[in-house]
Amino acid sequence: MLNFQFDNAFVRDLPADAETGPQTRQVHGAAYSRVAPTPVAAPQLLAYSREVAQLLDLDAAAVAAPEFAAVFSGNRLLPGMQPYAANYGGHQFGHWAGQLGDGRAISLGEVVNRAGERWELQLKGAGPTPYSRRADGRAVLRSSIREFLCSEAMHHLGVPTTRALCLVGTGEAVERDMLYDGHPRNEPGAIVCRVAPSFIRFGNFELPASRGDTALLQQLADFTIRRDFPELAAAHAPASAALYEAWFGEVCARTARLIAHWMRVGFVHGVMNTDNLSILGLTIDYGPYGWIDNYDPDWTPNTTDRERRRYRFGQQAQIAYWNLGRLAGAIAPLLADHEGLHAGLQRYVDTFVAADRANIAAKLGLRECEDADVARMESLLELMTGAEADMTLFFRGLADVDAAAGAIDALRDAFYDEAKFAAARGAFQLWLRDYAQRLAQDGLADAERRERMNRVNPRYVLRNYLAQGAIDRAEAGDMGGVEELLEVMRRPYEDQPGRERFAGKRPDWARSKVGCSMLSCSS
Repeated sequence: MLNFQFDNAFVRDLPADAETGPQTRQVHGAAYSRVAPTPVAAPQLLAYSREVAQLLDLDAAAVAAPEFAAVFSGNRLLPGMQPYAANYGGHQFGHWAGQLGDGRAISLGEVVNRAGERWELQLKGAGPTPYSRRADGRAVLRSSIREFLCSEAMHHLGVPTTRALCLVGTGEAVERDMLYDGHPRNEPGAIVCRVAPSFIRFGNFELPASRGDTALLQQLADFTIRRDFPELAAAHAPASAALYEAWFGEVCARTARLIAHWMRVGFVHGVMNTDNLSILGLTIDYGPYGWIDNYDPDWTPNTTDRERRRYRFGQQAQIAYWNLGRLAGAIAPLLADHEGLHAGLQRYVDTFVAADRANIAAKLGLRECEDADVARMESLLELMTGAEADMTLFFRGLADVDAAAGAIDALRDAFYDEAKFAAARGAFQLWLRDYAQRLAQDGLADAERRERMNRVNPRYVLRNYLAQGAIDRAEAGDMGGVEELLEVMRRPYEDQPGRERFAGKRPDWARSKVGCSMLSCSS
């Protein structure tokens, strides 16, 4: 039996929309709207994360019970659940979009586990809300699998992220035009239960600020600090300038560390709108994401962004800074002067630079990053870009290369184009010999250097073609691919004998196959 302890602070402490139900509307003066999930025809548990189940004090018997699928499809509400959709706005692709809100996500409540941790349960794909606009509030199996797998893969990579408890099939078809080309088709529906301490985003503060609703803005800021940043609340006077400045600075620092993690593992979010950035510095809203295959700072996985490439891999740090600027503008009415906000933005820059330098040292197996190492890494990345070197394979393999001998041939399998590799071979040999001199100066024993490098350079990442293979099998009724990928991604830094195929570079056939490279926002 499912037996949760709910403490629904968001619902209890913040103002609700006076109107209930899913009908589309502009919602003023409220942080959320009460709306229930829409029941589905035939809920079926397709997959779950045992680690997240443990966070929620759930054992295998509770997950296997029919009640579990009923609850996490939205067909049944447990005592203490108070479902709602949050009200927020955002800048999308650099332009103010006005009210957005949870258009296909419905939060069930906040569970407090036996360890005293607070976890909000949210169903994505649970039906229409007041913020669905002209959409149906549902989600398809392919996008739900991608979110389920990536939430857990990112956690095991050590990247701050929302989590995923389970994936439930609805037994209903959902119509989607995946490529926005006028050819919609029916696809199997599914719901993901997302789990996080909070789903509050930058856009939650932008919307009341845009409407001049300073009272709601301050109420939301005070609530967020009290619930989610208790150490700051304890250190500063309530509603003081010092408190708001410290809070914004902390959000900036967490965001900087998050983006540095993305860059370390080669992750591209794909749609870094301000409504998709978490106030806690978590990766949130997995849509058209992807991992860099051949290193290319200009690559984006989002077909919607194909022309401008605003959210390309190499620009993610700058976009996060821009988004923080929008957040600063939103909370500015709470402060008499804005020096503290400028200091927070500078804290972002300083924190990101420090985290990036730490990444350089770790990825190259150095004790610390000297100024020359920044240039050394930049020159390596330029070589990798021109020669189409696979980011994951190259850095993982670099730990075992005889750098002093310039043995770049040991990494030949990390390159996608033989002619480009041959043309760049001499330049890579020179780089390796310079790198060998730096390693000798650094003085770490080879075994310790390799261990350091292998702790931050993953063997396995959730490449789009791997996820698409699991999706293809699932749509044919076989969830084995999802389970296998979930298991592999639990140990991304360890060699897993027998699973070498999950550590290979992207095959040629996947360069242009739908779902294996770029994806639409419906993905």
